[in-house]
Amino acid sequence: MSDPAPTATTRRTRRHDPHRRDRLIDAALQVIAQRGVAGASHREIARAADVPLGSMTYHFASLDEILAEAFTRHADGIARVFDERLTAARTRDEAVEAVVTLVTGDLLSPGHDLVLTVELYVAAARNPRLKAVTQAWMQRSRDALERHFDPTTAREADALIEGLTLHSALSTDPMTPAQIRHAIERYLR
Repeated sequence: MSDPAPTATTRRTRRHDPHRRDRLIDAALQVIAQRGVAGASHREIARAADVPLGSMTYHFASLDEILAEAFTRHADGIARVFDERLTAARTRDEAVEAVVTLVTGDLLSPGHDLVLTVELYVAAARNPRLKAVTQAWMQRSRDALERHFDPTTAREADALIEGLTLHSALSTDPMTPAQIRHAIERYLR
C-alpha cells in the first residue's frame, strides 16, 4: 500500500517550515559525524534533513557557510557545558574538580561527539572560516577557566584539557581517570 498523495495542507506545512534552517544545521552535524566533512554535500545534508535540495541554497550561500554554522553549534554546545561547570565552581579546588569532570566525563560522553570535534580540527587546518570557529571556542574555554586561574594558566590548561581528551578518546591504551586526575591536579594545584 502506497502513501497517500500529499494534500494542500501537508504541502503548505512543508513550505512554511520555520525550523528548516535549524534542521539543516542539525542534519549537517549528523552527516559530518557519519561521513566526515568530505562526505558532507548539499545533497547529503538535504537528504538527512528530509528537505528539498533547493532548501540548502535558500538558507545558505555555500557549503562552507553551513559547515561553519554546524561546527559553531557543536562548539557552542560543548562550551556551554564548560561554562556551566566552571561557573558552578566557587573555589580553586572546585574548579580543579570541574576540569577533572569535564575531561573524564563530559567531553568524552556520547552526547558530545568527539568525531565532530576531530573533524572540525582537521577542517580548520585548511579552512580559515572554520579556524575562526575553533579560535572562538578556545577563547570561550579560556574565559571560563580565567574565572579561577590567571590567563597564562588558563591558556595552558585549555591545551592540557584538549590533549587529555584526545589522548583518552583515541589511544589504544588510554589514561585511566586516576591518571587524568593526577595530570590535572599536578598542573592546576
